[in-house]
Amino acid sequence: MTTPRPGELKLRNLFQTGRIGRFTSANRIKYGACCVSNYNTRDGFITARELARMRVIARTGCGIITNQGAYPDPLGEGKAYFRQVAIYDDKFLPQFEEIARDIRDAGAIGIQQILHAGRYGGIDLGYCVQPSDVPQTLPHFRPPRVLTKEEIREMVRQHADAAKRSIKAGFDGTEVTSFMGYLLATFNSKFTNQRTDEYGGSLENRGRFMRELIDAIKQATPEHPLIVRLNGAELMDRWGGNTEDECFELMQQAADCGVDMISVTVGWQEAPDSSIGRDIQPGHWNYLAARAKRLLPNVPITFGVRLPDPRMANQCIADGEFDFWEVCRPLLADPELVHKAAEDRLDEVRRCIGSLNCLSRLFRDLPYTCTMNPALGHEVEPEYHVTPAAVKKRVMVIGAGPAGMECAITAAKRGHQVTVFEKSDHVGGNLRGYAARDLARPDDLESIVRHYELMARKLGVELRLGTEANAKLMRSILHQYDVAVVAVGARVDREALRGIEGHERILDGLAVAQGAVSVGSRIVVIGGGKVGLTLAESLRKGGAEVTIVEAEKRIAGDVMPSFKWRHTAWVDELEITTLTLSRVTRVADDGCTVVNAKGETRLVPADTVIATAPRRSNQELFHEFEWMIDELHGCGDALIPRGIDAAIHEGYRLGARI
Repeated sequence: MTTPRPGELKLRNLFQTGRIGRFTSANRIKYGACCVSNYNTRDGFITARELARMRVIARTGCGIITNQGAYPDPLGEGKAYFRQVAIYDDKFLPQFEEIARDIRDAGAIGIQQILHAGRYGGIDLGYCVQPSDVPQTLPHFRPPRVLTKEEIREMVRQHADAAKRSIKAGFDGTEVTSFMGYLLATFNSKFTNQRTDEYGGSLENRGRFMRELIDAIKQATPEHPLIVRLNGAELMDRWGGNTEDECFELMQQAADCGVDMISVTVGWQEAPDSSIGRDIQPGHWNYLAARAKRLLPNVPITFGVRLPDPRMANQCIADGEFDFWEVCRPLLADPELVHKAAEDRLDEVRRCIGSLNCLSRLFRDLPYTCTMNPALGHEVEPEYHVTPAAVKKRVMVIGAGPAGMECAITAAKRGHQVTVFEKSDHVGGNLRGYAARDLARPDDLESIVRHYELMARKLGVELRLGTEANAKLMRSILHQYDVAVVAVGARVDREALRGIEGHERILDGLAVAQGAVSVGSRIVVIGGGKVGLTLAESLRKGGAEVTIVEAEKRIAGDVMPSFKWRHTAWVDELEITTLTLSRVTRVADDGCTVVNAKGETRLVPADTVIATAPRRSNQELFHEFEWMIDELHGCGDALIPRGIDAAIHEGYRLGARI
């Protein structure tokens, strides 16, 4: 018997064994399938890129590991994403066998998810299938075709065959998902199921497809556990969806059919309310899992919606709120999360910040990536691995923002001697001010800064705060370094504002965000991008009257697709005035003059005008240092103004190859 690691003793409930069907799991942690990766081929075959990613997932230390959802029908009506994997034929099995073997060799229970997207499927076909002819509320999904009873029975058979195929490949069990409004959810929900036959109408009838699905899979794989993912809350009230009470009655139906585990989920893709983003506090949805556990004390309940902290999960298990912590995105952000928890190194965890870069990419039909984990999706590529440097170098990084710090700690992990020069007295750059103004969850963004500070100490990265790197300094230390990395970010382009009469009155938005200057009570913010929006929302929340002036047709142009709606909703809720296709031409004591695309002018009363756009890269050091050092590199906003995702990824890639 192995000796428990320190963290396992502290988190005893999380690291105790668990049961699912006839299998015993090493702990109470289930890796969730996390939708699909989009790393695979257009015709459903698993690629080397996906196999490499799953080898990393297999070694995360989870007791149960769920492989991503595969569609079960040859027509592709269940296919939701261009590069989703398929499992409707034995020809796909060799790669599934490899994944199942990796999971088994790591000592985990392997589960294959079967994902028929229903209302959100048919991506290659131009139509989707669902119980009733309910039009799409989101225009990018395909128009529906109503399923016949014969087709419903065929779908049940296809799911059962996919389950048998999964077991044949070496998985220990299967999972069917209704999460996000996929096929099973469309039958369960009164929003999309308006049938008048035995598959529609009453809740009993709407649950018939689910019961037949469970029964068919259980008969096809009687010795192997079946998990069903079911909504605890649809969040579809606007469209007349199920109530929470109806959701739990459906869970009871699933339990009565003998399902081996229920995964409690929240929301549909088209739900108008957030479920998993940064604007939802960790633990917000725990009450749904606790209700499921009270309702079904003898059915294992797994849950992890907006629950990124293993300490919180450990307490929830101790309190009897659920049996297994289902975790996905936190393990994409840091695949070592479970091991760090077991070794009592939670301070080193790279937290999932809930930016939903992963979903934003999927919704643009791209392979998913993670803001916090630049290696995700590149595990198959050696150049993305952090390996010992062939030649140890003395590296100076100029700028302690996310790009510079990511580069610094990555280079230090490879054995380089790294010094960071930062002209301010703190790590984090402009991220600190941005985080402080965030209405969603500032601590998520601030955790990035804390992580860099901690890892710099642990890795021996020298921080020279309050030191501005310039040509004069460089000449004094000319021969002390082999490499210089310019990561000095971007600034508000004041040169571009000189055409505005009274431009000298305009405050710098980054300085305002940092709290370096004070503002009045009637404010105009120039720029409706993420910086301008975050600042405007914060100032409005503080009681100021705020108007945003944006040159483009819409605000939030540089915001991640999955978070645009949140900013626009805040703007509406806070009653912030937005003037799009407009520009400021004059700033005076009585306010500022704004002209729109039609040439119409208006005076906006204001005692403070703040510019957050346009932004300009701080590139001057590239020219100053060009003939002063052996290697000169740049990363992040110092190259072109963008955001934290690009900063972290570029810093990592550069640190991995210096």
